[in-house]
Amino acid sequence: MSTFYLIRHGLTDAVHERISGRTPGVHLNAAGQAQAEEIAERLSAPGIAAVYSGPLERVREMAAPLCQQLGLRLEVTAAFDEVNFGMWTDRTFEELRGDPNWERFNSFRSSVAPPGGELMLEVQARAVAKLEELRSRRDAVAIVSHGDVIRGIVAHFLGLPLDFIHRLQIDPASITILELEDWGPKLRLINGMT
Repeated sequence: MSTFYLIRHGLTDAVHERISGRTPGVHLNAAGQAQAEEIAERLSAPGIAAVYSGPLERVREMAAPLCQQLGLRLEVTAAFDEVNFGMWTDRTFEELRGDPNWERFNSFRSSVAPPGGELMLEVQARAVAKLEELRSRRDAVAIVSHGDVIRGIVAHFLGLPLDFIHRLQIDPASITILELEDWGPKLRLINGMT
């Protein structure tokens, strides 16, 4: 059995305000840094053998205290990178309100991509493929990523269509625990908070 601790990065100044997407230089704010420390403390005992994250600063900053606590080196992979939001990157949610493409994207995630961006199916495929690769370790692994990436992983293993992705709540600094057995998946916790 493999256990995956899926951790969404903590608060940034942009959370709930705008789509940071893959914008470089978006860092955890003071509250987000405190959340990273709390997560590290909370997960110091479960026997995590590896910590992975996407390449953006905010997820690496979220993972750093956990790596320090566990004495592990952070493994960075593009498989857990944020959704490429294309032309919507760095736009506020207020700016997107009323945009018909934004409305379609949020109701039909399986087949609508942001203009110049990435389909959620592509995001889900790359993240799940990496999880399957890591599954062979048969260890506990922490993965620090982004809300939609984690939603895509959970939706896959629950057999939930991506069009229902907003039925899954994944808050900043939350932990979702997924166990993968040879016979199938088991969701142990979703959106656990510190």
